[in-house]
Formats: sequence, structure tokens, C-alpha cells
Amino acid sequence: MRDERFDRRRFLKTAASAAAVGSLSAQPARGTHESDLSGSAEHCVMLWLGGGAAQIDTFDPKRQSTGRKDPGSAYASIPSAIHDAQVSEHLVRTAPLLDRAVLVRSLHHDEIDEHAAASYRLHVGRPTSGTVVYPSLGSVVVHQKEAISDAVPAYVLMGHPTPGRSPGFLGPNYGFVYLTDTVSGPKGLVRPRRVSEERYRRRLRLLEAAKTKFAADNADDRLIADYVQAAEQGLRLTGAEFLSAFELDREPAALREAYGDEFGQRCLLARRLIERGSRFIEVSFNMGFVNGTGWDTHNDGQQKQHLLIQSFDRAFSTLITDLEERKLLDKTLIVVATEFGRPAQFDAGGGRGHHADAFTCVLAGGGLKSGQAIGQTDELAMQAEGPRVSVPDWFATIYAALGIDYTSELYFGERPVPLTDRGSPIAQLFG
Repeated sequence: MRDERFDRRRFLKTAASAAAVGSLSAQPARGTHESDLSGSAEHCVMLWLGGGAAQIDTFDPKRQSTGRKDPGSAYASIPSAIHDAQVSEHLVRTAPLLDRAVLVRSLHHDEIDEHAAASYRLHVGRPTSGTVVYPSLGSVVVHQKEAISDAVPAYVLMGHPTPGRSPGFLGPNYGFVYLTDTVSGPKGLVRPRRVSEERYRRRLRLLEAAKTKFAADNADDRLIADYVQAAEQGLRLTGAEFLSAFELDREPAALREAYGDEFGQRCLLARRLIERGSRFIEVSFNMGFVNGTGWDTHNDGQQKQHLLIQSFDRAFSTLITDLEERKLLDKTLIVVATEFGRPAQFDAGGGRGHHADAFTCVLAGGGLKSGQAIGQTDELAMQAEGPRVSVPDWFATIYAALGIDYTSELYFGERPVPLTDRGSPIAQLFG
């Protein structure tokens, strides 16, 4: 017989718990309840290491290799501020700050050979679908959390605008503002010098009249209403508050130098946007020219991988201390993510292939119980020894840290879509 009390929401929660049996996140500490798994972070900065950063050469080093035919870490390891957790010698600035962070070393999924599919998985939390365009992590965050300021975009992307970054069925109001220049900002938001102030205002009046008539003529079209609202949001971003964020030269020279190269300057810009009220900012490390391949270290890319790690080390460590000095670290969750890891073996060209059975992503700040390494791997960082963290668990952890109810649902038309694909937060990070 049908029990009216056993509604859909309770069914999904029960199914999620059953599916998560055996995973690390499904084993909360004694006395921990689901309602306790909620944080208070207000902002999220996602540092995206696109290409597949090698866990064995960064945050989960093992014995050092003696040559191309000897599997192992490419570099020596050093102690970190996390007990019994070592990291690469090239993370020398980050290592002493890891008491503010969490190393999640047992993340896994089943996308191995396709970068785009794996990147989508780590941005959306689900495999691609032939019927639904799911929203990205950033879009869900700005949908679930009320905007702090209309003067700056809620969701900013400094990287490639791939489908995994899109708002999907949530619509354009929850999309990103795409930045390619950390110096001047989006060109479309700046009035050209050849256009006088009066001429600009006339254009705005004409645009407003056309927009009002078009919206009225299509009052029943939700898609048009969404785009009109998105356009209005865009016009609000032409003000001084947003554009002033790009004035990096107002920062002390020593701080700009500490952040380092272009990736570091993007991180500095992210901090300035956080101060002005942005909710979610993705900063992509997509400068392949540093080593020729970026984090996709097949063949010769491996030989200069240390340059990437050193660049990341400067930017990440400075972002942590900068936010901390401004009393923003507990309010800002820093997410360091990549689509998959790398195997311990080297390929014929001296690089590494793809590996998704166990890889490392990092969380820092956000008010979490930091100074922990979650999960452990075998002697070559290839397989998790013990419970593993799924991608849905990873997303549930991020949502929970931001005070978002990870058990809630979105709606694609009339179809309910659970916020995560049956994920549960890593309980050790809360309470």
C-alpha cells in the first residue's frame, strides 16, 4: 500500500544514503546529524587546473622516481602543516599553510580518456545527458544564494566558456561574465571614447524603449523575459564599482609581485571581486605556454611541470594569506580542482597519461574543519585504500560549505532535479 508520508523528497534522501554506503562521506562521526552538515561561507573561488594535474607530483607524492622506467613522483616531497601529509617540494609556500586547507585524496570518477567529459563532470557534478543541459556549479551557487550586490557580477569566469560552465536549464540570469583581460575588464562594458556622454545616454533611452516594447509584445515568453533581465543586469555592470576592480595597480607592488604571473594576477582580481560582492569566481590556469602543454603533461610537458606547480604555489599561497589578512578566508571557500589525475608510470615520451581512479582536489578556508587529509592512496597514488569520495559527494560538500541545502531540488520545467546526483558531504569537515 502507498504510504502518503513517504514522499519523493524522503525517498531521494533514503536512496542517496543507501547509494553512499561504503563511501567516506556516508560515514559521519558519532553524534553528527545531516542538519549539522552546513557551513557559512559566502563566496567561492574555484582554481581550475585544466588538463589533469598529477596528484603524485603535487598533493599526494610518493617515493621519488629514479628514471623514466621507474614509476613514482617526479620530485622530492616535503612536510606540510597537516600531520603526516607531505606535498611536492615545489609547493614550498603552500605547505606551511595547509592547516587552512583540506586535501581530498580519494576523489574518483569513470571519465578517463576524454578531457571535455571529465571537465564537464567536475563542473556540473554529473555525466553529460542527451535530454537535459544541467547547470554548472557556479550557476547553482548564484541561483541558490541571493546576490550581494547588483554592481558586480555574481558569477565570473576567467577561463574557457565551455558548456560545463553554463547555467543550463536555469537560464541566462544565472550565467557568467566572461573575462579575458585582468587589466581593463570586458570591453563591452566600457563606453568607447568616440561616443560622447550625451550620445551614449540617447542610445540607452532608445534601447530602453525598444526593450520595453519587445518584452511587452512577448510577455508570455519566459526565455525572452530571462534575456531581458540578463541584459538589464549587464547594463548595471557598466558602473564604477565593477570596473574599479580591474585597477590592480592600486594594490601594493609587493603584493602584486607575491601573486606572481598572469594566473596570480587573476587570483588577485578574484580577491578584489570577492570584496565587492561576487559570489562565485572561477580562475582557470590555462596558460599552456609555461611548459608547452599546461597540466595535460603527456610527453615533454612533464619536463617543465615544476614551472606550473611553482606558479600555482605562489598564487594559491598568496590568495590564502591575502584573504586571511582581510578577514575573508572563513567567508570564502577556495576550491582547487582538476578533471582527473595522472598515473605513476611514465609514457614513452617521458610524460604521464590519464588517471581517474584516485586523484586529489583541495578545499581551503570557508570555515571548514581544515588541516586534514581525507582519504589515502596506495604506494603509487593509483588506488584509494579505504573509502572513496565520489564527484556527487564533492559537490555536496561544496554546497554544504556554502550553506546551500544539498538535499534540495531544482526544476527543469516540471521535472524535479536533485541538486546533486545523490551526493553526501564529507562529514569530517563540519561541526
